Amino acid sequence: MEKGNGSSDLFQKVIPLPLEEEIKHSYIDYAMSVIVGRALPDARDGLKPVQRRILYAMRELGLRHSQPFKKSARVVGETMGKYHPHGDAAIYETMVRMSQDFSMRYPLVDGQGNFGSIDGDPPAAMRYTEARLHSLGEEMLADIDEDTVDWLPNFDESLEEPAVLPSRIPNLLVNGSTGIAVGMATNMPPHNLREVVDACCTLLDNPDVEVGELMTHVPGPDFPTGGVIMGRDGIIDAYTTGRGKIVVRGCAEIEDAKRGKKAIVITQIPYMVNKSNLIETIVKGVQAGQLDGITDVRDESNREGIRLVLELHRDSDPHLVLRQLYSRTQLQTTFGVINLALVDGRPVELNLKGLLQIFIDHRRMVVRRRTQYRLRKAEERAHILEGLVKALDMIDMVIALIRSSEDPLVAKGRLVEELGFTEAQAQAILDMRLQRLTSLEKHKLQEELAELMAQIARYRLILGDPAELDSVVREELLEVKRAYGDERRTVIEDSVDDVSYEDLIPETEVVVAMTRDGFIRRMPLQDYRCQARGGKGVKGAAVKGEDEVSLVAVTTTHRSLYLFTDRGRVFSLKCLAIPEPKSGRGKHVSTFISLDEGESVVTFRDSALEGARFVFLVTKMGLAKRLPVGELEGITRAGRRILGLEEDDTIARVRFTGGEDQLLLTTAKGQTLRVSETEFRPQGRAAKGVRGIKLDPDDLVVGCDVIMPGRQVLFISQLGMGKRTRYEEFTVHHRGGMGVRAMRLGERTGHLVGAWGVADDDEIMVITSRGRVVRFSARDVSSLSRSAMGLTLVRLDEGDQVADVTVIRCSMEEGE
Repeated sequence: MEKGNGSSDLFQKVIPLPLEEEIKHSYIDYAMSVIVGRALPDARDGLKPVQRRILYAMRELGLRHSQPFKKSARVVGETMGKYHPHGDAAIYETMVRMSQDFSMRYPLVDGQGNFGSIDGDPPAAMRYTEARLHSLGEEMLADIDEDTVDWLPNFDESLEEPAVLPSRIPNLLVNGSTGIAVGMATNMPPHNLREVVDACCTLLDNPDVEVGELMTHVPGPDFPTGGVIMGRDGIIDAYTTGRGKIVVRGCAEIEDAKRGKKAIVITQIPYMVNKSNLIETIVKGVQAGQLDGITDVRDESNREGIRLVLELHRDSDPHLVLRQLYSRTQLQTTFGVINLALVDGRPVELNLKGLLQIFIDHRRMVVRRRTQYRLRKAEERAHILEGLVKALDMIDMVIALIRSSEDPLVAKGRLVEELGFTEAQAQAILDMRLQRLTSLEKHKLQEELAELMAQIARYRLILGDPAELDSVVREELLEVKRAYGDERRTVIEDSVDDVSYEDLIPETEVVVAMTRDGFIRRMPLQDYRCQARGGKGVKGAAVKGEDEVSLVAVTTTHRSLYLFTDRGRVFSLKCLAIPEPKSGRGKHVSTFISLDEGESVVTFRDSALEGARFVFLVTKMGLAKRLPVGELEGITRAGRRILGLEEDDTIARVRFTGGEDQLLLTTAKGQTLRVSETEFRPQGRAAKGVRGIKLDPDDLVVGCDVIMPGRQVLFISQLGMGKRTRYEEFTVHHRGGMGVRAMRLGERTGHLVGAWGVADDDEIMVITSRGRVVRFSARDVSSLSRSAMGLTLVRLDEGDQVADVTVIRCSMEEGE
């Protein structure tokens, strides 16, 4: 029965709980343990618990900066066994980081041996390396034995450890901190000690100072690896709100190399970037074609600093390569600032003033508690000295009393009762050596007492006057500044040099081709060497099945194309967006622009509009319209309607004019009309235009050229026949006429493909419906009368014909 009752009592103590509630509470307990006990730094000393315990353990081992080194394993064991019962690897890793001058702006541990490198090399095992406190690390522990901080029991309550270090330096700001907790993280950059101390002094003088004024002293982070901060917006955000994004670049210079080449020399890299990984990324970028012009990568770094040498091709643009490095490697990184720290055990995001204020309040508390401790000790010592001096004044009575006493206890009591000493004074008199009876010793006691009384007055003044307390805090900060301050390493640029996608691509001449089915691609112009008239050309654009190349234009990679559709709309498309496949037809144009169902691109033009005032549009049915060029401003891939079209009519040619130009309109059957553009009044985007040239029922417009001095008109037919003709052979007529014959056509020629104005220095690029491209000089084309048939310009395979022609200007001002 007793056993049964015992079991019943035990069973009644089991409390049933919902699993959801138990998991919730357990997880919250775990999360708070990580937040408070591991991941986040204290806002006062800027240390996480493991860092604080390592520094304190080193002090307890006597590892001052002036003492010999001891094995790192000794430090790790002391820390783990007494204060931090976690993995030894984590403790050693933390100690290593506190000794690395590329991780900490001001190292707190002085290491001897292999403590890792900026290349990511791991440190040697703890049994091989040695460590001691850095002199700055000792400043973190200064006055810790003078009741300056609170103490907590260690994990087994056998010892006590400091809850926070006195910290004479504003460590959280000068060294920063990084940590990931549960549901939150901190990422604080390091700063320059001199600047932070100056800001602290400013805040001591004026508690109402604004963040903006503090930033005159602390302009931004100061990373141990140097670098350049691009722009101040992220810094302002971080200092005012506690969060911000800071763009950091490495330092690179362009130098002359051997044999007339250039080289990019990297001397500083962004904070927390692994140098070996950076080199590996650069090499992979070169192999993948993302970094142009780099021929060799050498690491010439030594103890004096970083030096990465990137040799370039002789014809490479070093500034372009630099922009590519910033965009595509870790030579430019973004440091996401999160100023999260523990304030009274709670995680709080702090701005610059808040961080400084918490440290100053901490120092005030440390100085106050230290002064109280010193005052108490001074008063106790003064009390003893007063008793000794008094005893020397009545030394005969004191000696007689002591000699007549039975034992020390009786003598002590009689000193208190008969001569008026306190118990502490009586004990000090009994402990006094006989040599103190000399007049010299009495004089020393009186001097010591006078000095103590002055110190007591000073301590009381500090404790009674907040301004005097602040002056002590200020002077100690200035001492730290004088002893450890150094020059800023990180440069801050006022503005961000944004690198656009175009900036990363060399501006090269390209050919853009489109098939009749709407597939578009670009190809390097240099692939098409200049040939003699009558050549067969090279393969230019792959076509498939019954598809044929229909449009071609020459432009550059940094320009855009205006794409005109059969529905009277125009779109703008960046040339870089057009694919440059090694094979295939490219991508369909509808991938890039918003075409309606059944709508297709009928022509496209380079968007270079230097000197142009109007867009001159001619439809296949002979209608013409002059549109102010301003109507094309702001066109995007969404498109804009610029011409109202009749049913079955489409845009044939688009030209940009200066307002007083003359134009040559050409039809497929060889009719040409020369007319002034002033005959066409400017119209709005919705207008349909007016008659430009009168056509036969089965004829259509294929050409519209702006007449310019020094040029002749080039005619090319479907079967590759062509010629040049002087503009003077065409007289000016009014709009709406049929014009005159431009070229004698027949079975050998086929209909005209178009007409283009060319100069002798220009080059002609012809693309056939089967994708062949022929490039030749304009001067190779014979100059014949307008009644002549012309000569063979392109030799075509059976069934092939000329699809489109583009003119490559000698100055590349225009491609048609």
